[in-house]
Amino acid sequence: MKKADSIAGGSGKNPPKNIVERTFEFATGIVQLCGKMDERPGVGRVMMSQILRAGTSVPANVEEAQAAQSKADFVSKMSIALKESRETHLRLRLLRPADLFPESQLAPLIQEADEIKRVIGAIIVSTKRGGDV
Repeated sequence: MKKADSIAGGSGKNPPKNIVERTFEFATGIVQLCGKMDERPGVGRVMMSQILRAGTSVPANVEEAQAAQSKADFVSKMSIALKESRETHLRLRLLRPADLFPESQLAPLIQEADEIKRVIGAIIVSTKRGGDV
């Protein structure tokens, strides 16, 4: 069974990145955003903690899936990554109406969270159908 390394994402002129790299870079952006949230008075530490936890859990579970012992184990770990990516996407969207950050800072993270959850979902469907991932 091939792992998720072969699933590409991204757009533009740069070569597509595999899901392991892509989720790692996404989590780096989440860590940076949460660092800025921590500097702002009035921003709830609970929200920051939730975004940080969910956003960094995505690449951790994708990474774990790479060492899965079976197809079912791979799907299970990727399903956890999907749940965490969905949660991260929701929490990032909740920051938008709070108007705590400029749209130019939130929009790329929100878009990437949406794309990552779609890619992970496609990996899960493909794996369950027996396709190469």
